[in-house]
Amino acid sequence: MPLIAPSILSADYGRLTQEIEAMEAAGADWIHIDIMDGHFVPNLTFGPWMVELAKKKTSLPLDVHLMVTDPVTYGPVFARAGADYVSVHAEAAPHLHRVLCSIKEAGAKAGLALNPLTHPCFLEQALDLLDLVVLMGVNPGWPGQDFIPQTLTKTAQVASLLSGLKPDRPIFLEIDGGVTDLSAPALVRAGATVLVSGSYLFRSPDYSLAIACLRRAGR
Repeated sequence: MPLIAPSILSADYGRLTQEIEAMEAAGADWIHIDIMDGHFVPNLTFGPWMVELAKKKTSLPLDVHLMVTDPVTYGPVFARAGADYVSVHAEAAPHLHRVLCSIKEAGAKAGLALNPLTHPCFLEQALDLLDLVVLMGVNPGWPGQDFIPQTLTKTAQVASLLSGLKPDRPIFLEIDGGVTDLSAPALVRAGATVLVSGSYLFRSPDYSLAIACLRRAGR
């Protein structure tokens, strides 16, 4: 069954800590935190303080997704703030090896995110450093967008690539954007192991039921 990671980008900002606690109580596996700088994407969100706060409020792993133009600086900052996973975008990291190594040295696991039209070949030379691959199912920057269908083909391609690794080197394959009860089954069949969902989960009147619907995609 897939791991479910609610994205607090879609939460009620007036009661963020309560929302995080509610998602943990409802059965979430990870908490997904989107960091945007207003440059790499046209939106501005949280800083390291949010990761520090979330760390105090939940025992769940914190999955931090950096959509920023300076991952060299901010990757280790968020790792030290308490992130369990820190993912950076291939499109924003010309010195990718340095970034991924610095995240690991700061105590977090490292992930690489790919925009919808970024080819999976970007992953091949980085696999030895990765714990997580993030495929964007929408163009990054805003919640509530429609799922891009071509993500299914890309998910299958990356799942095939990862399946060739040794069993003792698991790398999670995460889909971020447009994940609902409608898109989740096909994504899991294609090989996704982590489903990030924001609007679908946080707009649901019953968080437990919504999480269960996504998790059933793996059956």
